[in-house]
Amino acid sequence: MIGGGLAGLAAGVALAESGRRVRLFEQRPFLGGRATSYVLPDGEHVDNCQHVTLGCCTNLDDFYRRVGSTNKVKFFDRLLFLDPQGRQGEMEAGFLPAPFHMTGSFARFAPLSLADKISIGRAMLTILRTSGKPSGPSGLNSPEGISMLDWLKQQRQTQRAIDRFWRVVLVSALDEELDKTDARFGIDVFWKAFLCNSSGYRMGVPVVPLAELYDGCRAFIEKQGGEVNLRSAVRGIKIENNSIAAVGFDNNREESADAYVFAIPHDNFAELLPHEIAQSEPAFRNLDKIKDSPITGVHFWFDREVTAEPFITLLDTTVQWVFNKTALFGPAATQGAATNADAANSKTSAAKQYLQLVISASYDLLQKPRQEIIDLCLKEVRTALPAAREANLVKATVIKEAAATFSPQPGVDRWRPKQQTSVNKLFLAGDWTATGWPATMEGAVRSGYLAAEAVTRVAGAPQQFLQPDLGANGLVSLWAKKK
Repeated sequence: MIGGGLAGLAAGVALAESGRRVRLFEQRPFLGGRATSYVLPDGEHVDNCQHVTLGCCTNLDDFYRRVGSTNKVKFFDRLLFLDPQGRQGEMEAGFLPAPFHMTGSFARFAPLSLADKISIGRAMLTILRTSGKPSGPSGLNSPEGISMLDWLKQQRQTQRAIDRFWRVVLVSALDEELDKTDARFGIDVFWKAFLCNSSGYRMGVPVVPLAELYDGCRAFIEKQGGEVNLRSAVRGIKIENNSIAAVGFDNNREESADAYVFAIPHDNFAELLPHEIAQSEPAFRNLDKIKDSPITGVHFWFDREVTAEPFITLLDTTVQWVFNKTALFGPAATQGAATNADAANSKTSAAKQYLQLVISASYDLLQKPRQEIIDLCLKEVRTALPAAREANLVKATVIKEAAATFSPQPGVDRWRPKQQTSVNKLFLAGDWTATGWPATMEGAVRSGYLAAEAVTRVAGAPQQFLQPDLGANGLVSLWAKKK
């Protein structure tokens, strides 16, 4: 296993469980890849970016079960939205069966007008009638695809419906703007999370620093006779007769194996490939067509509580999500932060509430100075949360992930390679490979499971690890049976 991010860990755990001896190499000093956390100089634990799961993410749920992290994720049934005028909206399942389970909360959603809701309902009906796979003259099913924005315009969506509903959900879910997102991905989000099952929308948020989600991975692999090597960056791939002979490390060290699963970013993998192999294999030759999208995380520590909500979605602002890390982590988080801070920075010990803000597809922030980003976000938080206006900001930090995910641009599936390649012993994992999902933690785990399946299949002892999608329930299940 080359790479200890979520895809590599999923593949490694699955293969170890199947009886293979797994050796995992990760260039960083920690596991988790982009979905991890680390410690600031003053002792504070911060996630590189807030990651969440949904009820429809069946493979991620299976992975957490395998490594003993199920109890480290808390699920919420209520999603809270807040606009700059102070109007609140909630999305929550009621007593009606799917697909009508959110009808009540949607009807009361104050930030949207009646005209907005009617236009949204019309588009939702299109998705529902086709089980999330609309066809017709829209260009949706062409290899080049169309953007989600173009599809929404075809569905005659109001501008406020686009800005305050579709964009809010999809930019956060897919880390890309609507005009750069393949409509198939956007439609799939609403079908799987909001329409076909009444629990698919439920949001799971880690209640521990992200790195703690993977504590069980190393122990699991090692218990099965494998090994995990940190600070071990692969520097090259040795290929002979269209088969991997070895991978190279620092100091001219080489390691060989029966199979190699590369679970690293697509651009890093392309750099490792010998030039002649990269040019001869179409799946490798098109990797440069897969683009990246950024996420920015902003962390605020206040001297008092400014919100009791576990998380809030802000509308019409740069800040998209506010996560109340103090409430999510519990009292021990604040006490631990104070203890660590007292040892390194007495000022931080005055912090009573820690908030993490998330801005997906944050292209406009990449070149901005960190203090300018802090000032902008602080102004928006104080506008949204009245209690923050009187609170003192004890500390703040900004984490920019310029290549946080691959960009789900229209037609990108043409360039995503399968997990099994034409090079003998070479397998791929990563959310950027062909999974049927966009760049999500669910997509990363799916890729790892698919890679593990490919390894066992080539070895002549095929096993299945991939979990089925969350099934339809309520009236949707009855309707689906009749089709």
